[in-house]
Amino acid sequence: MSTAVVADARITARPDGRGGTALPVLAGGGPIALPRTRGGRAAGVTVNGAMAGPLGGDRLALRIDVRPGAALHVGSAAATISLPGPGGRPARWDLDFTVAEDAELHWLPEPVVAATGSRLLTRTRITLAAGARLHYREEQVLGRHHDLARGAPPGRLTSRLTVRQAGRPILDQQTDLGPGAPAWDGPASLGGHRAAGHLLTVGHPAPPLPPPGHDAALLTLPGTDATLLTALAPDALRLRRLLTP
Repeated sequence: MSTAVVADARITARPDGRGGTALPVLAGGGPIALPRTRGGRAAGVTVNGAMAGPLGGDRLALRIDVRPGAALHVGSAAATISLPGPGGRPARWDLDFTVAEDAELHWLPEPVVAATGSRLLTRTRITLAAGARLHYREEQVLGRHHDLARGAPPGRLTSRLTVRQAGRPILDQQTDLGPGAPAWDGPASLGGHRAAGHLLTVGHPAPPLPPPGHDAALLTLPGTDATLLTALAPDALRLRRLLTP
């Protein structure tokens, strides 16, 4: 008998008519809880995991729809820890974000950590209207501290990120890190680091490039006012410093 969890959570943000943002749809699912954490012009939501995981075999999804003129900030209460499940099956985490004209989304969760023996497949689709604004941060950490301390290998993280702006694709990239991924720890990939991440900004000033001596690159994307800051670091703390403007 399968013990895998299947959950679909949804957030809809729209103007409240008083200069703020209302959340007419704030629906958690399964282990995903979505408490509202602040009001004002930008609504705030924290993604909370009500149980450990995701475990191998779990299928979790979150859909966010930010309507014209609304502003939404989404974070998480803690890191997401990918854990092994029965039969070695991968877990799936699907994110689908739509941001309308003159709307704004900040997606700034805590890192995803791949524990020994785990495998997580993440698929993120972001659809931006002309004039939509976005801050999107993605951080991946291979192995928990106590996994590495006992010499255990990390888990595997495979992440696909696609972004469309005004109907035009501006970013489509996949990262595949951890045991079993081709050359994942070689000089053309992590090069000995254990944390990797991106900061995608659209409709905002480009973030500053970290000082020389760090493994980071700032790319201008083909969209309007769109940039991607990519960084590698030995650990999550130093990665966060590189990805914080």
